[in-house]
Amino acid sequence: MTQLNARVGEATERIERRSRATRQAYLDRIDAAVAKGPTRKRLGCANFAHGFAACAPGDKEALRDGSGPNLAIVTAYNDMLSAHQPYARFPDLIKEAARAAGGSAQVAGGVPAMCDGVTQGEKGMDLSLFSRDVIALSTAVALSHDMFDAAVYLGICDKIVPGLLIGALSFGHLPAVFLPAGPMPSGLANDDKSKIRQLYAEGKATRAELLAAEAAAYHAPGTCTFYGTANTNQMLMEIMGLHLPGASFVNPNTPLRDALTTLGVRRALELTALGNHFTPIGHVIDERAVVNGAVGLHATGGSTNLTIHLIAMAAAAGIALTWEDFADLAEVTPLMTRIYPNGKADVNHFQAAGGMGLLIRELLGAGLLHDGARTVWGDSLADYAVEPRLDADGSVSWTAAPARSGDPTVLRKAADPFQPTGGLRVLEGPLGRAVIKTSAVASDRHVIEAPARVFHSQEELHAAFRAGELDCDFVAVVRFQGPKAIGMPELHKLMPPLGVLQDRGRRVALVTDGRLSGASGKVPSAIHVTPEAAAGGPIAKIRDGDIIRLDATNGRLEVKAAGEDWGARTPVEADLSAAHVGVGRELFGAFRASVSAADEGAAIFRAA
Repeated sequence: MTQLNARVGEATERIERRSRATRQAYLDRIDAAVAKGPTRKRLGCANFAHGFAACAPGDKEALRDGSGPNLAIVTAYNDMLSAHQPYARFPDLIKEAARAAGGSAQVAGGVPAMCDGVTQGEKGMDLSLFSRDVIALSTAVALSHDMFDAAVYLGICDKIVPGLLIGALSFGHLPAVFLPAGPMPSGLANDDKSKIRQLYAEGKATRAELLAAEAAAYHAPGTCTFYGTANTNQMLMEIMGLHLPGASFVNPNTPLRDALTTLGVRRALELTALGNHFTPIGHVIDERAVVNGAVGLHATGGSTNLTIHLIAMAAAAGIALTWEDFADLAEVTPLMTRIYPNGKADVNHFQAAGGMGLLIRELLGAGLLHDGARTVWGDSLADYAVEPRLDADGSVSWTAAPARSGDPTVLRKAADPFQPTGGLRVLEGPLGRAVIKTSAVASDRHVIEAPARVFHSQEELHAAFRAGELDCDFVAVVRFQGPKAIGMPELHKLMPPLGVLQDRGRRVALVTDGRLSGASGKVPSAIHVTPEAAAGGPIAKIRDGDIIRLDATNGRLEVKAAGEDWGARTPVEADLSAAHVGVGRELFGAFRASVSAADEGAAIFRAA
């Protein structure tokens, strides 16, 4: 067995020490629930009858009189989101598989699933981050009937998987398997799509041309194929042991996808306290799994959103993860993939080049992952260094991951990476702390020093761009975008104009207390700045003309005040009332009032 990298081991031990009290309290709570045994047989007769009243006759009999396990289905299905539309078929498929294995399954509840792609740049985006915690609450409500021995979770996209996992961990005594639906087939190349967006921003392409390009890129059921938050979520669920091996990136509505789903159901039933492999999710998600997830994030140049979500997910299991841990792990984790926006390939190309099996095998071989982390498939992550195959009889088998990458421009070995350190960096300095995704940014732009141009919305920056006011070197400071201010929306509408200016040779960068996520592009962007402007953070003190230095090489975010002492300045305030009403935003005042900072997970929950 390969020896664990010393820095990975030190980070894990540090997290364990920091988390000792909260983790033990969490484990005591779920172990107490386990000790009580299956709950439904202890329900009052009226309660129990309500629980199986609507079941099909055979399922009703199995629940009422049988001893087989009952599986909860928590689903994020809707038919507006391409990633979640394939889940329409899953409940029937799951129920059939459960019956064949001697159990039963019920749709315990649904959770909301919004699409950042639809709400990008619109008012609804202000609800996006908070939807994660709504999903967690909805998951808890779905499971609160206490009719279940295990659960399967149907979710893919940005806030949905983190919300489902936070909710699942609140029922940490139940085994859990996450069942992905897979990415859509490749459409218009992401690089070509990006070019059309920039041409449209310059007025050189029509709306019809832009819409045709977008429709050619997002064209079928399944996850969007770029390596944004949705596909980073799938990588995490596999490397953290909550998927079946190789399940993440198999296309929807294919025989192999259905076979993996059926096998996932059978495995979930085997993991119950009624089977021989009892594995509560609260014991799968431990400090080792969290570190494995962070390493996977760095190795793949994944979504910056996960620097928020993984902290919140870990906290739900009593584990205290920090940005310092991310930074430490980034220094020893090589960047092994180039998937758009870090390259031209999409996740289907990554899968064809060797996918998760090759990635996990290489990281294990380099001593960067905890092989002994518990998974839904067993007690060794080495079991995931494989590729799934469909046998002639329709069953799933696995072969060893390929010895070499099928395309080294997309996926490389750990010993021959695209860069020796991870694709994310934590920045610190007088402006607070921030995260930058360096893997998509040219190395000659890792350091930008230029005058600030301050904006309080994306719209203000767009207006200045259209007016020709930004054809210069500058750092765009877009503030009052944090969780307390307006819910921390993603700000992708900023990328086309800033990309245009960068292509003209201007040295530009972005500093914001908002988000950009996995689709963060080629423009250097210090995001998630904390403390945020609405909390009186230093970003609220910046004025036009101040010199901002974004230094991703040395992890610094600095300011040189123009004309007066920086310390004597008073943070500005902003009237945000107009951003707190409309499209349901008035319902989320309690969330804005209680949400934690970005580096604490931007959550309304606190670790128990």
